[in-house]
Amino acid sequence: MSRDIKIAPSILSADFGHLADEITAIDKAGADYIHIDVMDGHFVPNISFGAPVYKCVRSATKKFFDVHLMIAPTDAYLKDFVDAGADGITVHAEAGPHLHRSLQTIKSLGVKTGVAINLSTPNDVLTSVMDMVDMVLVMTINPGFGGQKFVPSSLDKIRDVRRRITESGYDIDIQVDGGITAETAPQVIEAGANVLVAGTAVFKDGPSGYAKNIEAIRGNN
Repeated sequence: MSRDIKIAPSILSADFGHLADEITAIDKAGADYIHIDVMDGHFVPNISFGAPVYKCVRSATKKFFDVHLMIAPTDAYLKDFVDAGADGITVHAEAGPHLHRSLQTIKSLGVKTGVAINLSTPNDVLTSVMDMVDMVLVMTINPGFGGQKFVPSSLDKIRDVRRRITESGYDIDIQVDGGITAETAPQVIEAGANVLVAGTAVFKDGPSGYAKNIEAIRGNN
């Protein structure tokens, strides 16, 4: 199935001092989603921001708030993130003891569900939850910091996930996150990804460059 390519700038690379303005700017520049990386300094080696921060900037755009939870545990906080304005929540397969229950909770809150798998996460974790997932996020770096270089071996992981989704018959997006640039974007798209998270590659030139950078990543797809 051919899918439109969606670009999801990660506000982890935005100017936090002007976060609402930054979100408005990437919205106008052509972002499809607003990607929100939530990190706890425990599940990953960095701390970003929680639900109260992005609740304050929710009114800056009507675009899809794509919340990526790099926290453990997750379940106790899911409602807070939905109440703050999340349109979709992605949890890591290893972030809690009961992935199925976490996805049930997200679904019950009325938003899109996602599962993130790291470079070393076996793709088999998807087998028993494929019917509950709207999106699989394949990490193309080790999570926790922006600005890392793309890991080429992740391409085989993306291809295998796309094969599994195709064989399952479910309508599931594949998102990629980590080192996505105008140069690596065609590779992940060819492998089967259709939602591309990019931080540094979008925000590097300031607001005047956002539209150009988003289109460079989107390419001719």
